[in-house]
Amino acid sequence: MHGDMLPAVIEPAGKRDGMPSLVASAGGNARFAWDEWFSAEIRNPHTRRAYAHAVRQFLDWCESHMLALRDITPGSVGEYYDGLPASISTKKQHLSALRSFFDRMVLRHAMGLNPAASVRGERYTLTEGRTPQITVDQEKALLASIQTDDIVGLRDRAIVAVLVYTAARIGAVAGLTVGSFAIADSQPILRFLEKGGKVREIPARSDLAAYLASYVDAACLREVPADSPLFRRLSRKRNALTEHAMTADGMGRMLKHRMAGIGLPGELSPHSFRVGAITDLLSQGVPLEDVQNLAGHADPRTTRLYDRRQKKVMRSVVEKISV
Repeated sequence: MHGDMLPAVIEPAGKRDGMPSLVASAGGNARFAWDEWFSAEIRNPHTRRAYAHAVRQFLDWCESHMLALRDITPGSVGEYYDGLPASISTKKQHLSALRSFFDRMVLRHAMGLNPAASVRGERYTLTEGRTPQITVDQEKALLASIQTDDIVGLRDRAIVAVLVYTAARIGAVAGLTVGSFAIADSQPILRFLEKGGKVREIPARSDLAAYLASYVDAACLREVPADSPLFRRLSRKRNALTEHAMTADGMGRMLKHRMAGIGLPGELSPHSFRVGAITDLLSQGVPLEDVQNLAGHADPRTTRLYDRRQKKVMRSVVEKISV
């Protein structure tokens, strides 16, 4: 398939999605490839947003350098990459986005070769993640501080408990539905929709199950459709929960407010609970493989990035310096 043989019916979608002018002017195949890559291939909304931003930024750079789509070479990509004012991890994400984008352009015969395929990024070795850990004592204090004499307190305690006792990502918690809290083999479970469309079932220990049940009963969620949101926004006018789901950002703001209220460090974030759970389990001698399975990591090296035990060892060592 060559030239403009692919249907050009995607022009309205291109306009709607803000199709870059460099793509729009490159012919029907390029427009089709953009629509397919942007709207169909990348299913995760976070990845789609990040990749689209990276590609748009690069194409704007190309346009400022008077480069048409077919004029882009590995040297062009390399020059852009070298001048990109970002961290190594962000630059690697940009390069990954460009490779994915140009793969689609090549597949749809909008370009002959992928100019990003041979460009190499810097090696980036990370032995420990940067997210600060929330401690067990801090988690206990946070749970104890939440008053549960109203529906908001019951909801917020349940959200915090899910983060503490499942090591789930905040996005997965925000995506829970009423049907996600279920009984399987006579045991309460939570079904999470994780990154990449994976569904994971995590047992709900007795205290977590009790917190969730108290919230569900108080919010009258037993009879609502199973696909309706579990954790819901508050209508301040009516001081009642709405039918709309809390977003991950909304949960993050709630957590920041709750943690600030008891004087916890401002750098703690929703992801700190994931770090805390993994570090705590490894400190207790739980096998890495089991912790990896709970966290949903495909590679044990990823799980190790969440382990903060080494910081305590280093702190003990530096305290012994005889000065």
